[in-house]
Formats: sequence, structure tokens, C-alpha cells
Amino acid sequence: MTKDMIGRPVERNEDTRLLTGRGCYVDDVKRPGMLHAVMVRSPMAHARVLGIDASAALELPGVVKVITFADIAALAKTIPQRTCPLPGMENFLQMPLADQVVRYVGEPVAMVIAENRYIAEDAAELVYVDYDGLQAVVDAHEAARNEVLVHAEQGSNVASAYRVGRGDADAAFRNAHYTRKESFYVHRHSAVPLETRGLVAEWDAQAGHMTVWGAGKVPFANRGILADMLRLPNSAVDMIEVDVGGSFGVRGDFYPEDFLVPFAAQLVGRPVKWIEDRRENLMAMNHSREMHCELEIAVDREGLIQAMRGKVMGDIGAYVRTNSGVMAGKGTQFLQGAYAIPNLEFDVCAIITNKTPAGTYRGPGRYESCFFRERLIDIAAGEMGIDPVAMRRRNLIKADQMPYDAGALVPGQGPTIYDSGDYPTVFERGLAHFGYEELAKRNGQLIDGRLHGVGLACFTESTGGGPGEHARIELRQDGTLDLFVGSSSAGQGHETSMAQVLADAMGVPFEDIRVHHGSTTYLKQGYGAYHSRSAVMGGSAVHKAGQALVQTLMARAAKLKGLPDTQGLAWRDGHVVREADGSTLVTLAELAADLPACGPEDRGPVSVETSFENDRLTFTFGLQLAHVSVDPQTAQVKVEKFLCVEDVGRMINPMIVHGQTVGAAVQGLGGTFLDEFIYDEDGQLTTGTFADYLLPVSTDFEHVDALTLELSPSPSNPLGVKGAGEGGIIGTGGALTNAVSNALSGLSVSITRLPMSLNRLSAALRQARAQKGTA
Repeated sequence: MTKDMIGRPVERNEDTRLLTGRGCYVDDVKRPGMLHAVMVRSPMAHARVLGIDASAALELPGVVKVITFADIAALAKTIPQRTCPLPGMENFLQMPLADQVVRYVGEPVAMVIAENRYIAEDAAELVYVDYDGLQAVVDAHEAARNEVLVHAEQGSNVASAYRVGRGDADAAFRNAHYTRKESFYVHRHSAVPLETRGLVAEWDAQAGHMTVWGAGKVPFANRGILADMLRLPNSAVDMIEVDVGGSFGVRGDFYPEDFLVPFAAQLVGRPVKWIEDRRENLMAMNHSREMHCELEIAVDREGLIQAMRGKVMGDIGAYVRTNSGVMAGKGTQFLQGAYAIPNLEFDVCAIITNKTPAGTYRGPGRYESCFFRERLIDIAAGEMGIDPVAMRRRNLIKADQMPYDAGALVPGQGPTIYDSGDYPTVFERGLAHFGYEELAKRNGQLIDGRLHGVGLACFTESTGGGPGEHARIELRQDGTLDLFVGSSSAGQGHETSMAQVLADAMGVPFEDIRVHHGSTTYLKQGYGAYHSRSAVMGGSAVHKAGQALVQTLMARAAKLKGLPDTQGLAWRDGHVVREADGSTLVTLAELAADLPACGPEDRGPVSVETSFENDRLTFTFGLQLAHVSVDPQTAQVKVEKFLCVEDVGRMINPMIVHGQTVGAAVQGLGGTFLDEFIYDEDGQLTTGTFADYLLPVSTDFEHVDALTLELSPSPSNPLGVKGAGEGGIIGTGGALTNAVSNALSGLSVSITRLPMSLNRLSAALRQARAQKGTA
């Protein structure tokens, strides 16, 4: 039998199915009589909608219906926020279809339903929308002046504004030995999952029941939103999770299409499928990251940071989506990072502009704040004549300060409590593994025609978002187990890691466990996958369910053998044994069988359902280190070596963790150098295809590695695990900009804005040479 399955690098169960073409993605779902939907989207960033004429489209053979706002008006509700609802954001929510005004390029204004996708695409071109153009505002600073209003009825483009902090930052700055202020910017970019979004919806009019395939991330929450918008009870809606080709925080939230496709199926009485194309995907799925920050640091003579204060401005696009508050809220919460800074003060605002709405993307707010803070620390260290490693050593939170109260920096949320960690030890392990001391000697040196630089960035990450998770186990008559868990999967490996947890909890063969995840048909309740929570919450729920099933089976064994109770019995390697001599009383195979001796009420599969409830987050700590070389003539940057270091408490499957970490790092490398949504002054997206929106390929970043540690298990869950899916991306921007800045130190080039695109670095080098020549 299988013991100690947690911690084994087991190959993923799901890979064989997926790699041999036997996966089932949403576009593989086909229902009898299924129709196809195509969205008609606004080509203008800001305009009044004077009228919609669908007559030409309706004349096309095969077109069934063209849906406009008039069709949904009786049910029309704005899409609610799901998490981190910052004050004021409730005034900028989005309707599923535009009514009188469109506010970004790509906003849905109508939906065509036809017998096939080709007809629907042709018909969408025939829908005439009469627009009266309005001035667009695409820059957050301009929008904050409220000269052009995106939502005129609100009288402001400020969706939320507040101040948070602790201690007395002003006094600390007055008494500081050294202060430094710098302005930073992180550009707009986002995840680009391999699979675009899609849905299939089917309405059973006789049963009054809606089934939706293609759910992801938070199926139970989305079921509640959809049921409310369709005026149905939750029990009348099923959300079915199929295989998902990537999410990274952007896929699976409730978008306008998540209402429109089920609504259309209900309206026309036939199943409806919608699959977005890549152009739609780039302009309509949540954007993210765009943030401005003016950050100031106060330091004493010994290099101890006494205070940090600043202004954070997040550009969240035209509407507030279900999780838009996370960018600014968490971005501010993590500005202090892993350092013991006693005094903090931040002014925060979220700004509405005529661009695609923004939401979460892997490490939301963390990537941005890490870049701001870690870049400023390097600047300060350089100006004070302190080694940047030494400055971080002096300020890291120590193990004896845990649990550490990082303050209450998000409205409506309590204090942030770092649960456990030995940050200095992790820091030193990372430096040694990377060979930092030797590599740092190359900073600014010209070697073989390239300037070399080494940089690093430290980060903390909150994981295990509550409030809980549910799991159910059924024992089949052949002795195998079906495990159902509320955690959604978008490629994280749940079918493997959750089976490992259950095999470990029960001492049963890993191979005898089948894992089912996400769908609302499996459990009474579930919470999904976000905030790096699946291992923490889902894993703990599975562990708890395994323990509950053991108790149920032991009681069944006692009843089978005519014993009054389970006293003197124990569970060992999938068997009920006598504690006195260790002999087997009943095998799992016997317990699984339909045993008449147990009574009719005990026949059939044995099933237990449990939940794990917890509102205490777990916190990881890590650092990322980069060695780069820069061609001083062309500004081309080569990443010579990149290392991710993170203490995740305990790993369920080291192979999966390694893959998640390296994958996240490559996403971060791409986001720092390549990915960028660029808009012109009229609000037109100019990087809306893969010809313009650049993504890394396999040969771009060849030397990326990860060192994952298990030094400080979390005390808040029975497995001791912490989330590991997002840490790999958080420090990439900070580490890389510090490395490039060190490489270019002789030219006095200091990076404060992202991305570090070839064009931007080339311009910086030209300007530096010009200034040097003038001097």
C-alpha cells in the first residue's frame, strides 16, 4: 500500500490524456441542435449608441437571432464584484451589453446566433451600429483630472480613493538620515492562455434547468451570479468544468458572455456555443498590471528603513470587473514586502479610462509593488554607498518576529499577518545557490562586447485564500475511490496532487484514486481556484475527508464483525486491523463490497463529504536573482541566468511545484521585456494580434531554474502547505530591472518604467550617450 505520498515527484496523471489528444476542452463539447454565437463588439473606445439595425443580418439564411440590449433589458443587471470591493467601485460596474454608451474597443453591443460559426461571423459584419463618437481618455493621469468623463453620470473617473498606513510616516521622514523619492510605472499587459474563452449553454425548458459547460476558476460563485441574473434558484443551474487550457487569473471570472450565452440558449430554446477568437481574446479578456507609483523611502544612518510612503494609481480600464479591486488593494498591501518597516502611508486610487477593463493576473499587485520597492531599495543603497544585499539583510523580518503583523492596508480587511518564515535563512540559501557574490563582481563590466549586470528582488506572497473548500469521497465496490473537490483546475495538476493527499491520508494506492474537480454537480459547495489556494484549502479538505472516510469504514468494519464499537481497532495501509497484534480484521475490498450483513442501509458506495474552513492566509517568502548581459550598441538584453527561490512550507509534488515556478518566471520575464498592450490617443488597441503583442518563445529564456525550500510549514492547515503557483512571477520585474540597471551603471541608465522593451532601452542608451557627450 502507498504511504508518504506527500512530497513525491509523481508524474501527472492527467498528462497522458492531454498529450495524446484525449482531453475534452469546451470547443470539444457538442450538443444536439447546437447553435453558434458571435459577438458584435464596439470598434470605438467612447461613443453614444444611437441605434442598432440588425435587419440585414437577420435576412442571411441560417441566422436565428440577433440579441441587443433591448432583448436583455427585463433581466439586465450589472455584473457584481466577487472579491476586494474597494469603496466606490460599485458605481462603475458593467452591463452584459452596452445600452446607450460604449466605453472601450471590444465592448459587446450585440450577439448573433446562427446555425454555424461561419454564418454567425458573416452576419455580425452586417449588424449596423450607429455610433456618435465621444472623446476618449486613455491616460490615467489625464483621466484623474476628470476633464473627459468615461461614466458621465458619476461625475468622476476615480472609482476608488483612500489612504492607509500605520505608525507616523511624516515624523519618520522628518528625522531620517536619507530620503529618496522616485516615480515608477508598470505597463498594461496580461495573461494570454493557450486556449481562448468559450462556453456552451443548454436550457431544459421542461425541467427549468440551465447547464453551462466551460466553467472555470470559480464555478460555484459564477453559478450564483448567473442564477441571480436569470432569476433562477442556484439549484436550477449547473456549471460543468471541462479541461482548461490555462487561466493565470484572467480566465473563469464572470464576463458579459457568461450571462449572454446562457441567456441566448434560454431565449432560442436550443444549445448555444461561443468560442472567442484570439483578436477578441486580446481586446476583451481582462487586462492587468497597469499602475503608476510615486514611492518614497526614509533610511537611518545604519541603512535601516524607517518609513515608506507613496501614491499608487491603478488604471483599471472602462469598468470594474469582478476582481478589479485586487490590483490596487494588494499592490498597496505588499509595498512593504518582506521588510520590517515601522511607518507606512499610502494614498491609493483606481482610475477609469477608455480601455479594456482590468482584473487579476498571476501575482496581481505583487509583481507591480515588488518592482516599485525593490528598484527603490537598489537606488537608495547605491546613493548611500551600501551594498544592496547588505541593505536587504539589515531590514528583513527575522524568524523570531513571526507571526508578524504587517498592518491593515486594505479597506474592509483586517491586519495582514505573516504566519511563519525564516526570511534571512532563505535569503542566504538563495544567494549561495546562485553564486551571487562572484557574479556581482561583473556589474558594469564589458565582457566580450556585452555589459553584464546582476540584480535581485525579495518578495512575500499571500496564499490560501479562504473561506474554505469542500471535498467528497466515494468508495466503489471494486475498492477504488472517487474524489470530488471544489478546487478548479486550469492545468495545475489537481488530478495528481489531490490523489497524493488522499493516498497519504488513507494509506491506499495512489493508482486507485480518480479525481474530479470544480463542477457544481459534484459537491454541495465549492470555492474554486484563486489566490494560490488549491493546495492549502483543497488539499486540506481532501485530507480531512480522507480521515472522515477512515472513521466511517472502521465503524462499518466493526458492524460487519459484530463488534459494539471501534475500540481496539486501527486503520493501517487501507485495512482495519486489531491494535493488539496488528492482524487484519477487514480489507478495503471487503468493506467496498455490498455486504448484506451490514444491513440494507449500508449497501452501495460509502460516501463522505467534508469541508475545511479557515480564514488565515499563509505567506511564502522568496527572492529572485538575475544575471543579464546587454549589447551596448543595440540594447538587446540576454538573460544569462535566472533563479527563483521560495519557501513554500511543504510541497505535495515537487515536480509540479518546479513546473509552476519556472513557468511563472518565464511569464514574468516575458511580461518584463515583451508583453504590452499599447493604445493610441483614440483608445484603439494597436497590439491586438500576435504580430504586435509579443510573447516569449522557448529559446528566449533558456536558463531559468528554481530552488524551492520547505523550511517553515504553515501552522494554519493540517498539511503545513503554502501556495506555490504565483511566487515565480512576483520578483521578475524587480530582479531584472536591477540587473539591467547594474549592467548600464557606467552609462548612468536607471530603469524606473516597464517594459524594458528594445525600443525603450535603445532610447535610454541614446539619451545617456548624448548627455555624456554634452558633459
